[in-house]
Amino acid sequence: MRVYEHFFRSAGGISMPMERWRGQPVLIVNTASESQWAPQLTGLQALYEEFMPSGLVVIAMPSNDFGEQEPLEGEELESQYRERFGVNFPVTEKISINGRYADRFFIMLREEYTSEILPTGNFFKYLFGRDGVLIEHWPGNVPPESVSFRATLQRNALTGCCL
Repeated sequence: MRVYEHFFRSAGGISMPMERWRGQPVLIVNTASESQWAPQLTGLQALYEEFMPSGLVVIAMPSNDFGEQEPLEGEELESQYRERFGVNFPVTEKISINGRYADRFFIMLREEYTSEILPTGNFFKYLFGRDGVLIEHWPGNVPPESVSFRATLQRNALTGCCL
């Protein structure tokens, strides 16, 4: 599975083919604005700003699957992320991770890597390299400021450009 094979819609309803970021490292995070981990959005924004010159793309994928912690939809959801957390990286429409309406992205992750890779809560992080292949994933309790998280990001995803 390569991340560039997928297609999402933004929270505002605009097409988001992942192909547009081919050749760039991509960090996908399942998010929820009412989660205990929601303050990580601010840390993800800082990470995005720091590593944007190296090509890093951060994408938030809001989900209501864990504790119903994402009550918002559409432009209201996007506005909340922008105004409350200062996020200016892409935010997809609200998606499902589990169950019969699970997003194709998470179905493909499960099929290729087993269900053990799937989120069991909010703010799981998936880092894909410039080739679109999954490098590493972390649970929600690993913040963007984590030394090991940042080391993996620098070592595996951002090498070869601009560091």
